[in-house]
Amino acid sequence: MPIDIRQFPWIRRLAVDYAFAYDHVAPFFAGNPATPDAWAAAIARAQRHPRERAAIAALLGEQQRRRGAPPEAVAAAASLADPTSVAVVTGQQAGLFGGPLFTLLKALTAIKTARAIAAEHHVSVVPVFWIDAEDHDWPEVRSCGVLDADLNTRHITLADLAGAGELPVARLTLDPGILEAIQALADTLPATEFTPDLLEGLRAAYQPGHGMADAFGRWLERVLGPLGLVVYDSSDRAAKPLARELFAREATDGRTVQLAAEAGEALRAAGYHAQVTPHDGSLAMFHLDGGRKGIRRQDAAFVVGDEGVRSPAALVDEVRQHPDRFSPNVLLRPLVQDTIFPTIAYIAGPNELAYLGQLRGVYAHFGVPMPLMLQRATATLVDSNVMRFLDKSGMPLASLRPQDEAALNQLLESQLPPTVERSLEEVVRVVQERMDTLAAAVPQIDPTLEGATRSTLGRMQHDLRTLHGKIIQAAKRRDETLRRQFRHAQALAFPGGHPQEREIGFVCFLNRYGPALIDRLLDELPTDMGHHWIVTI
Repeated sequence: MPIDIRQFPWIRRLAVDYAFAYDHVAPFFAGNPATPDAWAAAIARAQRHPRERAAIAALLGEQQRRRGAPPEAVAAAASLADPTSVAVVTGQQAGLFGGPLFTLLKALTAIKTARAIAAEHHVSVVPVFWIDAEDHDWPEVRSCGVLDADLNTRHITLADLAGAGELPVARLTLDPGILEAIQALADTLPATEFTPDLLEGLRAAYQPGHGMADAFGRWLERVLGPLGLVVYDSSDRAAKPLARELFAREATDGRTVQLAAEAGEALRAAGYHAQVTPHDGSLAMFHLDGGRKGIRRQDAAFVVGDEGVRSPAALVDEVRQHPDRFSPNVLLRPLVQDTIFPTIAYIAGPNELAYLGQLRGVYAHFGVPMPLMLQRATATLVDSNVMRFLDKSGMPLASLRPQDEAALNQLLESQLPPTVERSLEEVVRVVQERMDTLAAAVPQIDPTLEGATRSTLGRMQHDLRTLHGKIIQAAKRRDETLRRQFRHAQALAFPGGHPQEREIGFVCFLNRYGPALIDRLLDELPTDMGHHWIVTI
């Protein structure tokens, strides 16, 4: 069942206009993905741009060999050596046990889009998942939300790993605490026929000694590799030479921050928001030497973290000699991605669109073709009971978000016998009219009684509201089934008041529905922008 995203108050204007009024945002992007001509142009740009195709394919093959990727993914990666092949890319941080549901939705959108464009334009299109493995935001990846048997939200949290919060996630090695986290997951998830296989797969991927990002890649490949998804670990030191010239250009003529800031101002002037406000004087890349350190200009030199001053020549020389010591920030990362891969489209979340809209000038500055941006599929997964409740009640999905019973009260009120509601309304109206008449007449007898009359009216109105509330409570007691249905739908659709796809890990749904979940979403989940889908599994 589709829901127009404009019904959701948390969806920002840029995402809405991108889906429904692309002309308004066209100056910030490379083309409208709703038009076939834009895809044809993106394919041509990606094919023309020179890339080290053989090196890319070999690099991916080595990563896949280490992780034990399935043959379908291996074949897809090898096809990138063909100079006519192109890629649809998406990506996310290496969240515990695969991360939230939206990570799965991103990957499936990439797979479905790649298949559709390949069929329509008769070209080899490879879906690629970029693991943002050099991010150091440990709190963002250490937990996985799941629903227990009573639909209570529980968070399985991994104990701090050595270097957590200081080192990039890719450099964090799982210790025996991962076994405790998997056991906690097993104890929390309701047992189903799919649970044993799920836990076996997680234990194979998330082993002590595996890197956090590596484990994420193994798990994603196990789930989606058979569909041809190519998983790429962006922290791979062997890949850094492919971005060497990009890093050197940033160190030599780093205008990324300036260009992104100018585009951010243009977005704000057009009535949108800018996702990234970069710091003046900083380069759009980090130095990796133990931790991750920023690089900023100081007069005619550079300062790395809190270290001493370096000359531009020394920094550029280090980039060329040791590209593995550098990492892009959020603004330069898409440029590295599209320097390495022949990207025709990036599958983005609604919030990502804002910072991607700040990069058109950056792409032009570096001479890298900017891909199309496509909003990922967005969905809430429900059971048949929830769908029946929503259909029967006519309650909008978004009304379930507040963590109270206001929407339930409105629903119960709407189901009161008409005579009760009409009688209450009539009593309120008559009392108001009669007391207004009395209040107007009383001062003729004794002016001091007008206040007492108004106070009496207030008490009567309060008593009528109290009576109305008691009637609602009586209706609740009378219809406990409706109350249970409401709470069930609320807990599943907005756990803790948050959209399901952002709060609950997709392992929870794999445990509940098994491999059929992937097949069902791949076959039936639409990827057209502008709609959120309620999917019954």
